[in-house]
Amino acid sequence: MTSEYNYDLVVVGGGPAGSSVAYEAAKKGIKVALLEKEETIAHSVRTSGVTWIQNIKEFGIPDDCYNPIKKYSFCSPNNEVTISDTVPHAAVLDVRKTYRWLAKQAEDHGADIHLKTNIKDIIKNKAGDIVGVSGVNKEGEVVFHSKVVVDASGFSSTVSKSMGYVTQWERFGAGAEYEVQAENVDQETWWLMVGQKYSPAGYAWIFPVGRNIVRIGVGVGKPESTVDPTERLKELMDSKTGPIGKLGKITPIEFHYGLIPNDGLTRKTVYNNLILVGDSAGQANPLVLEGIRYAIKFGRIAGGIAADAIKSGKTDEAALYPYEENWKKDIQAKIKSAGKVQDRWIGLSDDEWDKELDIIKELKPEEFLDFIKADFGLANMLRLAVNHPKLAVRQLFNLVKNKNK
Repeated sequence: MTSEYNYDLVVVGGGPAGSSVAYEAAKKGIKVALLEKEETIAHSVRTSGVTWIQNIKEFGIPDDCYNPIKKYSFCSPNNEVTISDTVPHAAVLDVRKTYRWLAKQAEDHGADIHLKTNIKDIIKNKAGDIVGVSGVNKEGEVVFHSKVVVDASGFSSTVSKSMGYVTQWERFGAGAEYEVQAENVDQETWWLMVGQKYSPAGYAWIFPVGRNIVRIGVGVGKPESTVDPTERLKELMDSKTGPIGKLGKITPIEFHYGLIPNDGLTRKTVYNNLILVGDSAGQANPLVLEGIRYAIKFGRIAGGIAADAIKSGKTDEAALYPYEENWKKDIQAKIKSAGKVQDRWIGLSDDEWDKELDIIKELKPEEFLDFIKADFGLANMLRLAVNHPKLAVRQLFNLVKNKNK
C-alpha cells in the first residue's frame, strides 16, 4: 500500500541545510515536510564539525553545542607553527547535538519530520517539472506531492540526479576520522597536519571536542590521490605520527566517514520548483573542506525564498532565482580564490610545505582566520598587502588577487 502526502514544500535531507530550509519556511507559515533516510537526525556523523564562532552566534546555536578554539597549529614533515589568539574564533561542533537542535527548531515551528524515509525517485508534471518525490519508509511505499522541492540530500544529490540535472562530483574530498578519548588534550588547540606522510592530497587533523575527546582524521582529495583515508588514518594512529603521539593513550569511541564536493560552485542551483542547497549545491570551502556554515546560512535563505514563492503562486526558476543570486554575491568570488590556493597546496612537496608554513607563520591571528575561512574580501587583501612586504607572502596572496580579476 502506498501512503500519499501533500505539502507546500518538501525538503529531502535532514542535515544542517535541510533543517535550516525547513525552519525558515515553516516560520513563514507554509506546510513543510523534512525527509530523512536514517532512523534519527545525525544518526551517522560524516563531518569533523569545524566552523566559526561568529557564524555560531549568528545562527543562535547554543553554547553547549561546541568547543571553542583559539590556538591553530600546523605541522609539516619538518616544520611546526602555532598561531595563538586571545579569544576563540573557531569551534568544533558536537555534530549530533547541533544537527538535532536545528531539526528541533524546524519542528517547533511546524515542520513535519519524516524519519526512515528513503527517497528513490521524483514526480514530474506534464511540463517535466518536479512536483514531488517518492520512496519508501518503514511502512512501505510513500509519495510526497509539493509545490517546491529542496534537494538537501548532500553529496549524493539524490533529487537533482533523478531529474537528470547533475552527475556525480568529479573532484571531492574523502574523510575518515575516529572520535577518541585521549590522555593528553589541549582543548583550545586544533592541529592541521600536511605533507606526504599525512595525506598526499589533503591533510590530517586533530580537533578537540571537549572533555578529553578529540577527532583524529585524514582527508584525501579525489581523484588527485588513490590513497584510502581509512587506511592512512590507521597507519598514523598506530605509529602515533607527529602530534598524534602527544595525545598519550588513545581509546576509540566512534568512527566517522564522509564525502564532500570539491568542484567549486559549478552547479546551477535553481530550476522550476527545485532548489539545491548545501553539499548538493557544492557550497564548501576548498581550503579545509568545511561547509556547515554555508549549509545553515543558505538553507535559511532558500527556505525563506521558497516560502515567499509558494505564497505568491509562482514557483518557477525566475521566482526562486534570488536564492542563487544571494549565494553567488556572497561567496562565489571567495570560493574561486580559495580554489586557486588549494590548487597550489595540492601540488606541494614536503620541502615546499615546510616553506609554506613559514609563510603562514607571518600572519596575525585575524589574517590567518580570514585566509583559512576563504574570506578573501578586498579589504582583507589590501590589509595583507600593506602588513606583509615579504615577497613570499605577497606571492601567496597574488594568487587570490589574480583569481579575482
